[in-house]
Amino acid sequence: MDSAQLVSLIDAFRRRRVVVIGDIVADEFVYGRVARVSREAPVLILEYDSTEIVPGGAGNAANNVAALGGGAALVSIVGRDEPGRRVVAALHRRVDPRHLVRPNGAPTPMKTRILAGGVHSAKQQVVRIDRAVPRGLDQKTRQAVERAALAAVRRADAVLVSDYGSGLVSPRLVRKLGAELRRAGRSIPVLVDSRYRLLEYTGLTMSTPNQSEVEQVLGVRIGDNLRVLERAGREVLERTRMQAVLVTRGSRGMSLFLPDAPTIHIPIFGTEFIVDVTGAGDTVVSTVALALAAGGSFEAAAHLANYAGGLVVMKRGTATVSGDELRAAIGTRG
Repeated sequence: MDSAQLVSLIDAFRRRRVVVIGDIVADEFVYGRVARVSREAPVLILEYDSTEIVPGGAGNAANNVAALGGGAALVSIVGRDEPGRRVVAALHRRVDPRHLVRPNGAPTPMKTRILAGGVHSAKQQVVRIDRAVPRGLDQKTRQAVERAALAAVRRADAVLVSDYGSGLVSPRLVRKLGAELRRAGRSIPVLVDSRYRLLEYTGLTMSTPNQSEVEQVLGVRIGDNLRVLERAGREVLERTRMQAVLVTRGSRGMSLFLPDAPTIHIPIFGTEFIVDVTGAGDTVVSTVALALAAGGSFEAAAHLANYAGGLVVMKRGTATVSGDELRAAIGTRG
């Protein structure tokens, strides 16, 4: 892709608004220093250093849209507890929180990651603790989320659905959103990032599964076999009736599948040494959504997402990529 065209596309991000609908998680990072091995059990003793709570899931996707220069409207459920308050406070200033549903008594899902390291070594994740992940929604809350989503999409340039499996979003809700957009005469990109129901979302603009999600849903092993990847990508494209499917492959890069066109394989940007993949999928789908909203092609959107993904995995924790970082990365490659 031409570097100047990609940079011009990034410049157009500022005039675009993406509605992000999906599951918010409070990503908590507890940092410590390895002191010694306990005498009570064969475990490490960590001397506590600090704690950080940042928006994960759909919150991270919205923050990435904003960090890249766009505007985001966030539709989700956030508890009125302390993790929920800290998540809302950590949203980027260009993320509109007015469509958040905040029921009383609902806990904010939290993923706590304990990271430890020595004085001269990088901190590594030791253990993760998942808490208060909801498995169902009451009818009142579900209807409130639906009303918020339908109101938000009327002013959207793109819609990004982030489905982490809590039941907050569903193919049924996305069909309602599509009907609302058609009634309003709006033809905009609708993208989905679904961890467990990849094949259930159909007829949308694009999905961005990672390779392991494709393997799981199709019951295949891809690895480095490009022929198996080709068959798998084509099957997902056909069964979901998407306009495009972008399969992210970690250190192997990305592969873009389009109907009636050759597959585009994009090598990884940067080094294969990855610091942290936490939230990298959110960065990828956010970049694609903004690029399509700005009028970019699927190929241009995929190339920008590849740059963004390569940058964010070099950062520790749940992170974002800025428009300036993306421009600099394109300049180094161009």
